[in-house]
Amino acid sequence: MRAKSVRWPKVPEDQREAWPLETAQRVRDAINARYRIAVVAALGCGLRQGEVFGLSPEDVDFVRGVVRVQRQVQLLHGRLYFTLPKGGRTRVVDMPPSVAAALAQYCMEYPAVEVELPWGGPEPERETKKFPLVLTTTYGNAIRANIFNVEVWKPALAVAGVIPMRKKDERWTVSRKDGFHVLRHTYASVILEAGESVVTLARWLGHSSLTITLDYYAHFMPEAGGKGRGAIDALLGQTSAVATAA
Repeated sequence: MRAKSVRWPKVPEDQREAWPLETAQRVRDAINARYRIAVVAALGCGLRQGEVFGLSPEDVDFVRGVVRVQRQVQLLHGRLYFTLPKGGRTRVVDMPPSVAAALAQYCMEYPAVEVELPWGGPEPERETKKFPLVLTTTYGNAIRANIFNVEVWKPALAVAGVIPMRKKDERWTVSRKDGFHVLRHTYASVILEAGESVVTLARWLGHSSLTITLDYYAHFMPEAGGKGRGAIDALLGQTSAVATAA
């Protein structure tokens, strides 16, 4: 057991928690319509929050049914900047038809806006790059995660019944497991429970090794199931009567 080749299993805390599908659907339908596509992209393609904010219409290949994850928007010291996805790796992710339809409809209702930000860090002396972004503020700026989480995400959680409504001047009470990243975990659970290959999931999530995917998500793997694309369509293709948060 002292051999370096023996690898101890990770502690259970490393396993990711996913939402029940009904919870994910309620939050999707409760969020402000302008930002609902953020939930669809994260839940339907497993994108991280910064990757959603950095998504450009140029990254979406409707013919092949894929999304090219090529950048993210990050916030440091109060300044936004573009950078590569986590780990410095771009990737190609499968895009189910329900996600493609939602993106196409969204881009017609909210045309992309070109945004210029420093590349690789927030320092003013860095080279800047311009990209048309799917998601922007009403002023045409890139989205700040801290503002989005407080003004968009948490109110939607309350409307959907995930967290209690706050009283005036109170802070939101939200556990870490109900942060935006839970959508990525829910995506992974849907894909694996549908019987999709863990190797494929690791590639779509952009993990540097299959071990990471197994450590985090192996508990979602059943003995049988269909394919992930159909499962995502069943999830995102449904509608709800939940009122849209203003």
